[in-house]
Amino acid sequence: MIVLKSPREIALMRQGGDILADVIEHLRAVVRAGMSTKEIDEEVESFIKRRGAKPAFKGYRGFPATVCVSINDEIVHGIPSSHRRLQEGEIVGLDLGCIVGGYYADCAFTLAIGDVPSGVQKLLDVTRESLELAIDECRPGRRLSDVSHAVQRHVEAHGFSVVRAFVGHGIGRALHEDPQIPNFGEPGRGPQLKPGMVLAIEPMVTMGTWEVKILDDGWTAVTRDGSLSAHFEHTIAVTEQGPDVLTRKNGNRL
Repeated sequence: MIVLKSPREIALMRQGGDILADVIEHLRAVVRAGMSTKEIDEEVESFIKRRGAKPAFKGYRGFPATVCVSINDEIVHGIPSSHRRLQEGEIVGLDLGCIVGGYYADCAFTLAIGDVPSGVQKLLDVTRESLELAIDECRPGRRLSDVSHAVQRHVEAHGFSVVRAFVGHGIGRALHEDPQIPNFGEPGRGPQLKPGMVLAIEPMVTMGTWEVKILDDGWTAVTRDGSLSAHFEHTIAVTEQGPDVLTRKNGNRL
């Protein structure tokens, strides 16, 4: 069942979204080669708690950390470690969420550590662009699969692949609510979008196959062929005026 949110509920989610937008700006300034993924996790947890919010991921279904840190061929759900340090030329996906007043906000972005080859930068750019195109479909009267199709069309037009094992989702009093939002599919299908829907849209894109495997830790998902992967996500409210990106502040993009 898709639960429509009231203006009060959306305002609470926006408070969480503002915090996450500020965390992202902070991470862009501090994440660097030589930093351990555990240090990133500690930065995020400290920041969220200082702002009076609660980390959304820590303890969720047993996940042991505040932020998912996924490097290179890791698609999502990478577990931070004090033994793993970022290196020049890597890409790192950072997926984070928080809770304000009992309501969740969720976002993700992928960061290049130093200089990366042009093909890798294109992967990041295309993934980010596919999210923006999907957001633009979040308007009353559009169908859910219009959002999905916008991602797939853009990604595949540039020679990349859309991960199919993981999807976006509704969000509100729970981190994962109906509906599920695949990043692929034909347009014009599924539920009609209505004001009050709040969606977490999160393209996960690879340079190679869309097939995945889960590592022995039970969490980390990697590309089956070892190709690089990028991940971007925003939490968006559908309004009469169009999409309202709750995890974006002052017009800043991921």
